[in-house]
Amino acid sequence: MLVLKPGCECCDIDLPAESPDARICSFECTFCAACAERLSARCPNCGGELVRRPIRPADKLANNPASTTRVHKPSGCAWPMPQGVWSLL
Repeated sequence: MLVLKPGCECCDIDLPAESPDARICSFECTFCAACAERLSARCPNCGGELVRRPIRPADKLANNPASTTRVHKPSGCAWPMPQGVWSLL
């Protein structure tokens, strides 16, 4: 089940469970749409693709709430690595 983290790892803007602006990679690193665009839709943590996070239906949130644990790593979002660089690391 997706964790639904509450904020962008770069700018720390709130991204509630119902937000259409949340973007995630396959490891569930979470970013807002603006930061994801600035990062060329590539996760600065793993190099994976950032895609729109699904919205959990409101009636399912009661038994399966979104996370309240924030992850904020502004230093990791200072610049996007060009595609292909990840394989060199």
